[in-house]
Amino acid sequence: MKISFEEFKEKSQHYLRTGLRDQLSEAKTSVPLCALALVFALIASGVILMLRVMLSWSHELTAANEQDFTEITADWRVFLPLLAAILIRVAIKLGSGRYKRLGIAYVLHMFKMHYGKLPLPSALAQFFQAFFALAGYFSVGREGPAIHLGAVTASVLAKHFKLPDNSVRIMCASGIAAGIAATFNTPLAAVIFVFEVIVREYKIHYFFPIMLSAICGALSSQLVFGDVHEYDHIEVLAITLDQYPLLAIAGLALGCAAAAFNHTLILVTEKSVNRSLTLRLLLAGTITTAIGLVMPQALGTGNWAIEAALNQHPTVLFLLALLLAKVIATIAAIGLGVPGGLIGPLYGIGAIVGTLIGMLCAQLFPALSPYIGLYAVIGMTAMMGVTLNAPLAGLVALLELTNDTNIILPAMFVTVLAFLVSYRGFRSQSIFLRQLDIMGLEYRVPAINAALQKTGVRALMNRRMVVVNNDESLLLEVLKRAQGRPVLVRNEQGRFEKLKLEMQSFEGDETLYRLPMQGLPDTATLNEAYELLLPRRSGEVFIWQDTPDNLVGVISWANLQQEIRSGKL
Repeated sequence: MKISFEEFKEKSQHYLRTGLRDQLSEAKTSVPLCALALVFALIASGVILMLRVMLSWSHELTAANEQDFTEITADWRVFLPLLAAILIRVAIKLGSGRYKRLGIAYVLHMFKMHYGKLPLPSALAQFFQAFFALAGYFSVGREGPAIHLGAVTASVLAKHFKLPDNSVRIMCASGIAAGIAATFNTPLAAVIFVFEVIVREYKIHYFFPIMLSAICGALSSQLVFGDVHEYDHIEVLAITLDQYPLLAIAGLALGCAAAAFNHTLILVTEKSVNRSLTLRLLLAGTITTAIGLVMPQALGTGNWAIEAALNQHPTVLFLLALLLAKVIATIAAIGLGVPGGLIGPLYGIGAIVGTLIGMLCAQLFPALSPYIGLYAVIGMTAMMGVTLNAPLAGLVALLELTNDTNIILPAMFVTVLAFLVSYRGFRSQSIFLRQLDIMGLEYRVPAINAALQKTGVRALMNRRMVVVNNDESLLLEVLKRAQGRPVLVRNEQGRFEKLKLEMQSFEGDETLYRLPMQGLPDTATLNEAYELLLPRRSGEVFIWQDTPDNLVGVISWANLQQEIRSGKL
């Protein structure tokens, strides 16, 4: 049967307005959900790659990777961190200071409390501030900007297409996965990081959109930069069983190091949070510049530190000095509010600690000298996994970055021990959750509310309702003929009311009641309906589409209770 273009257009619009929203409102995996995640991930990956290209250009322009310019104090490149601090402050000032809260902790708050609906202007703030921080060689990582930019891009697109809020959250998580994968070319680690750190639970209908987005991000990265594994140059040999006692000692040492780093970073963040932003940024720039004059290998994301630890045949004394410099540079940058992530610096710190442990073991047992690269990678895995409370993501990330399976068993063994030492022995906490507590941002959601947030109102609403004109002579008759369907009427003030008929048993008369109703857009979730009806534990809310006058359904307290007790949530 042939249909005209106008008929096809009308049916397509109807599907987008109703059928698609109906599918996306359900807490189920669907083809449209995966397709939208893929499209949004492609756009998010483009934003991340644009930042990476700009950073590559800036690094070539400054030629700072030579690491010898700091020997000449008259060279302007010595003051790149201080210049970057000034540019960051100017960028914040031009943005009216409205979007000073950036990075992973802020994304986590918005994801948990606001369905991941991040404002678009915050992406511009994050993009330029992160560019200045990374181009100025602050000791910060690339994953913080990648996560924020990926989340904003996907969530803004989802809001533009008026997707249900439960789907906006999934799109946000998918954008984050695309951002991480496009930054590091680690699709599997991106998926696990999103579930371990952002989503913090596992739901099958989240998995496929997030996985497809991570694949899209990785392929986009490979298309532009090639299939690069950033640390595949590190020589990793398969370890023998007789070294596991030494690995246990390494696990204890790395657990202590991670706990000390966490505690110090949180302490600096707490002490500085109420200080002037200008003062904090200038102090961070000054400290980083001073460290660069003495120990330039401590600057940047962490690659210079890894290179110095593994390829420059350093002494133990030099590694101790580099470790101190890298820790101070990282804490000064992150703790004082420079926008950026932690993964890169943690890799640098972990590589130094791991190399130190390997060198000390090699001095006692010379046969262990070929395994120093493995100890460095194990240190990187443990420091990231323990500090960020993401042990599995840390393991998989290094597996993909080194492209070597020899690290799996020893890294798992050391990470478990380090995690227990840090979190049980020293009572450490996830750095992101502590940052949220310091900023006064909430992230805890009661279990019942979290479950209700996963389903849109369109999945449960009763569409068999009757809307009548405000004519008293007709209301009673319409209500009697409604056959149990909800009957709504608009009052003189233009608000909708629910009609209810009660029998007065002592007289045999019938009384017609008008019950005020509140409305919700059809993009809302069951949690919003639950919150509106909870105070009275009864009643109904009406659901509207596009405009409050276009009613499409009703949800009652009884419907919600039935859904909660069904166990489907």
